[in-house]
Amino acid sequence: MIKNIQLSILFIFYSISTCYAGGGVLLSEDSCIITIGFYTAHFTAYQPKTSGDKQFCEDLDDASETVFVLDYLHKSLSEVAVDFRVIRNVTDKGEYVQIEDIKLIEDIDRHTVFYQPPIIKENASYMVTHVFNEPGNYVGIVTAGHPSKPTIYSSVFPFAVGSANIPWAIISFLFLSLVFGSYVYFGIRTK
Repeated sequence: MIKNIQLSILFIFYSISTCYAGGGVLLSEDSCIITIGFYTAHFTAYQPKTSGDKQFCEDLDDASETVFVLDYLHKSLSEVAVDFRVIRNVTDKGEYVQIEDIKLIEDIDRHTVFYQPPIIKENASYMVTHVFNEPGNYVGIVTAGHPSKPTIYSSVFPFAVGSANIPWAIISFLFLSLVFGSYVYFGIRTK
């Protein structure tokens, strides 16, 4: 019975680690994938001065130099202009912020900490570098056009810089798992 409980807890932790993502970045089989409309790209962030070659999918360890890399998975993405913006998360949506919430911000430039104007990357690899001067909650916004229509697609992904951003649901789950596991363990030992 204890073995079944342990397997169930491991399965739940695995599910949380592979499904938990905010906005347009999803951890999928050890690879971060960003969705921009119908486009997809591998997404990776690095903090070479403080974390070496450690790869980040969302939250960043330190307020320091950060390199964001998009490796395009669609050939047509290398034919259109793509821009990249990072703003302070001034919405009240936290990790659930969506593009509709961003559109409600009256003066987005006031909250922008980094902006790369639209550029075409024919080599299918988009890389930008930004130095975060202070920890906090931020939102990354990537936009790309359609190759033949006047349509703009967006991806929004919230992330924390320099702080542990562990969701309370996971903390509560861990606590309840510990309590339940103790109850089962000590309950079985007393029988």
